Amino acid sequence: MFEARHRTISHSGVSLHFQPPMNSLLRIRRWPFPSALTSASRRRLSSSTVTCRTEDGAPVESPSFVHPWAVVHPNALIGEGVSIGPFCTVGSSAKLGNGCQLHPGSHVFGDTVIGKRCVLMAGAVVGEDLPGRTVLGANNTVGHHSVIGVKCQDMKYKSGEECFLEIGDNNEIREHTSIHRSSKSDNQTVIGHNNLIMGSCHIAHDCNIGNHNIFANNTLLAGHVVVEDYAHTAGAIVVHQFCHIGSFSFVGGGSVVSQDVPKYTMVAGERAELRGLNLEGLRRRGFSVTEIKSLKAAYRKLFMPVAANAMGFEERLAILDRDEELSKVPAVHSMVQSLRDSFLETRRGICKFRQWSGS
Repeated sequence: MFEARHRTISHSGVSLHFQPPMNSLLRIRRWPFPSALTSASRRRLSSSTVTCRTEDGAPVESPSFVHPWAVVHPNALIGEGVSIGPFCTVGSSAKLGNGCQLHPGSHVFGDTVIGKRCVLMAGAVVGEDLPGRTVLGANNTVGHHSVIGVKCQDMKYKSGEECFLEIGDNNEIREHTSIHRSSKSDNQTVIGHNNLIMGSCHIAHDCNIGNHNIFANNTLLAGHVVVEDYAHTAGAIVVHQFCHIGSFSFVGGGSVVSQDVPKYTMVAGERAELRGLNLEGLRRRGFSVTEIKSLKAAYRKLFMPVAANAMGFEERLAILDRDEELSKVPAVHSMVQSLRDSFLETRRGICKFRQWSGS
């Protein structure tokens, strides 16, 4: 197409001899398609039907798609309408519910049950070949390169002991999050329903997470932490082991929580202190004006006494219990009970609060 020619170029008395390459266009080398992939195999890249089995072993013909470069053990139980992308791994004891999607490079190991319509993004790992089990409910999303249901980082864990993780429905677990199994066979790590767990969070062994919680990026929970419902953490917070985070509470960004956070309250600080009620969170969750007003009055009586010779905290709790109006408000009663529980022998007490005086 292009003819090679020799040319001499003269410039300022200097002659340059130029010989172009054999082809003036770059050659593109066409690598042969792997011989193992026949034309039939190539067609499977766009569509594939696999034979799935129910738990009793009966075959079910389904439109599930398994990429030819995925490794799926023949003993795995695959539901209907499942999509498994390239470079995925599904172990022999895995169970995938109907409509699950495994994006390229995601893996399911060990005795792992994944419910209907779950999505594993690229690089996600769920389960490990350990005694025990990992269970995910329906409609969960596991983000890119998250690691869910693997061995805990507790030195007390004994090799070969069963360990468990159970996750409910409708949770969004974002990228680079780690959630570990329990440290002992008589306990389990539990996450409820409808939680948003943002990127790079860590939930350690034996934690118990409720429902409708929001954990911002880099929320780090040590072992045995309990988070109730509708709690909200800002970014880059650390929670000491065995602490409790009460319902409808808020933890400010960068906080180090070393004691319990009572219900309905807000804490913040390098050593987290009580900073009042989580008023905005209460409004958003539909608490009435009367309930919020009652909670404010109770909070002032407990944490902001005006008397110069204010009595001890336990005495103030007892007086609040006997208050004819406030004691009848369910939200106030719930807050008082949360405070009392934090002072049980097995608990860590509540976050520090500033003593107010009447001056």
